[in-house]
Amino acid sequence: MPDNDNTLVLETTQGRVAIAMRPDLAPTHVARIKELVRQGFYDGVVFHRVIEGFMAQTGCPEGTGTGGSGKKLKAEFSGENHVRGTVSMARAQNPDSADSQFFICFADSPWLNGQYTVWGKVTAGMENVDKIKRGEPVSNPDRIVSAKLAA
Repeated sequence: MPDNDNTLVLETTQGRVAIAMRPDLAPTHVARIKELVRQGFYDGVVFHRVIEGFMAQTGCPEGTGTGGSGKKLKAEFSGENHVRGTVSMARAQNPDSADSQFFICFADSPWLNGQYTVWGKVTAGMENVDKIKRGEPVSNPDRIVSAKLAA
């Protein structure tokens, strides 16, 4: 049976956020995100790095930006621009080091274009993303309460 479910719903401490996943841009990354969601990996994970006017980052099980799921992914760069609401993978200096951490852009961030794997776009709840507490690290951070694939 094909997997046609490409909407990720994050219930956060600031409210619901719906993300349209883009397997056409990043099939390996979308498949991995779905796998992690089904395992409950993101449930309870904090937004550990949130920069005003830039982005909110999450997906580290340690809550520090140093952890991941243990599976590095090969970059799937595309011509998709990093604009407000873009969801993209965080990574280390090595382009093929993305794992479980991702970020949501608060604003257009053209310097990221072609450098990070875009795998989704917020389709509802961007006002809730805007409310996420800022900081590096964030004091008393907001978190993903649960992550689910839409039925």
